[in-house]
Order: sequence, then C-alpha cells, then structure tokens
Amino acid sequence: MIARELLDAAWVPGGEKLELFRHDKDFMIVLGHNELMSSRKWGSEEALATMSYERIKRAKRPHMLIGGYGMGFTLRAALKVLPENGQATVVELVPEIIEWARGPMKELEAGCLDDPRVNLVMNDVALHIEAGDGDYDAILLDVDNGPDGLVREDNNVLYSKAGLRAAKRALTPEGVLAIWSAGPDPNFTRRLERAGFAVEERKVPARSNGKGPKHVIWFATIRE
Repeated sequence: MIARELLDAAWVPGGEKLELFRHDKDFMIVLGHNELMSSRKWGSEEALATMSYERIKRAKRPHMLIGGYGMGFTLRAALKVLPENGQATVVELVPEIIEWARGPMKELEAGCLDDPRVNLVMNDVALHIEAGDGDYDAILLDVDNGPDGLVREDNNVLYSKAGLRAAKRALTPEGVLAIWSAGPDPNFTRRLERAGFAVEERKVPARSNGKGPKHVIWFATIRE
C-alpha cells in the first residue's frame, strides 16, 4: 500500500492553506478536506477550454483569459486548439502553484508555460478582469469548486453582480464567459441571466474517458 506523501504547502492570500500531495504517480492539491484538483481527473478541465474555443473560433486572433493555472489541464487543452496567432493569458494568485508546476509536476506541465502564446500574470483574477475592456474572446474561470469563494472569500466578487458586469466589459461583443463547477447551482444561472447573459449550462464528465461524476460548465454570452 503506497502512502500519500505531502510535498509542500502554500497559503492562499486572504484564504486557506493549500497542500500538494503525491500518491504513486498522481498529484492532488487539497484545501482542508476538499480535493480541489487531481492528476487522475481532468476531463472537465479540458472541456472548459475546448468547448469555449468552439464558441469563439471565428475570432481573428482569439484571446483566452484563464483564471487559475491549477495543474495546467485547461491551459494545455487551450494550446492544442488555439491557432498560432492566438493568445492565452493565465492569471494565477498563488506563486507556489507555478513553482509546483515547474518543480515536482514539471512532467505534467510539459512546457506549456513557456509556449510563446502564453502570458502568465501573477495577480488576483478579479482585479485583472476588472481592468479589462473588450480584451478577451473568452474568460475561463476555474478558481473554486463552484460559483462561491471556497478557496478564499474575496473570490465571491467574481460571481457577484459587480463581478459579472466586469466580465461583460472585459469580453469582446461575441465573447463567452465560461465558469467551471463541481455541480449545478440554479441560483447562479439566474444571476447570470439577470446580469444580461444568455446562458447555456452543460454537464461534462469529470474524467476524459467519460466515466465518473459529472461537472458543470456555464457558457454565458452577452445578449443583444
């Protein structure tokens, strides 16, 4: 029986402690009793990128904003579909997440952070979005386990009326706001609609083989 090994820990600014574990060849990032991400399950994280790109692929120079690097599954999937003139801006708050990607999880990172199409920004993604003005064809958010500030309370602004207004301003007119969640939230769907978005809620498998639990992605586009 192989024991789970604690490799490192990091504090989220204004939030809780993250712990990086390795179990055999797999990695897990854990917040308290919540497994935020695992190298065993990444199907829905990839879907966040590929299904978002399907909705913006007519853009001349598609620009994706990815909120939260995590284990890089969404970024790597985005780079597979983005053209050579595309761009992916990755906004990460916790420096250790990037250190882990370049360190113990370097094989998993697979050079994606050094792709010339990638712009890595160390910042609060809410502040980064707030500074945007029609800059992004897609904003992809996977910073909590759903539309609430699980990782830190300040993340709640992303899913608030003010945060959704900021996302609308940061998107191009044909852009899409995509938000990953471990499960459905009818109240959040209604909040998106009240904020002026047309909303498509899709259930996607957590694993790439289609098995296991289903996660939810909201795709919100600006109504005319």
